[in-house]
Amino acid sequence: MKYVKVGFNEIERGLFSQFIRFQKTTKVWRKTDNTWRIIDDTFVDDWDEKHYQKVIAFLKDIVIKGGVVFGAFNNGILKGFSSVEPVLFGRNNEYLSLPYIHVSEDMRKKGIGKILFQLSKDWAKEHGAKKLYIAAHPAIESQAFYKAMGCVEALEYSLAHIEKEPLDCQLECIL
Repeated sequence: MKYVKVGFNEIERGLFSQFIRFQKTTKVWRKTDNTWRIIDDTFVDDWDEKHYQKVIAFLKDIVIKGGVVFGAFNNGILKGFSSVEPVLFGRNNEYLSLPYIHVSEDMRKKGIGKILFQLSKDWAKEHGAKKLYIAAHPAIESQAFYKAMGCVEALEYSLAHIEKEPLDCQLECIL
């Protein structure tokens, strides 16, 4: 596996031609009455063409603004990616956001996400952040990954992130 920064011109539909976003969720973490609980909620995430175009535009925008996109490549084929936005936020301007970290379904549980997460953490720290902010998918499997990476519930919630994905779990990771 080769891990590299992905350049603006490389972020196009062909990059994702063999990337499988598929994720079936049956249980999620939800916070009700200030208590976290696991509840049943079955749904499938499987990006369609419109969603891929949205992701591509978002990633290009991150790079234009000075952020970073990392890719994990197996024989030249994208099998994982992460991104970090470049603008510090929060009361103390200590957060940088990790809007995307995904591993292709056919390559999960091989440590790829862990390496992408560490690369993202290192980049965020080098760019002045004290914490990485993650509006994370609520699936129990996704949450287990973030917990293993040292993430905890964010001390300060970002309203912009909540408005975008109200059911996500708001997490932070100290760098």
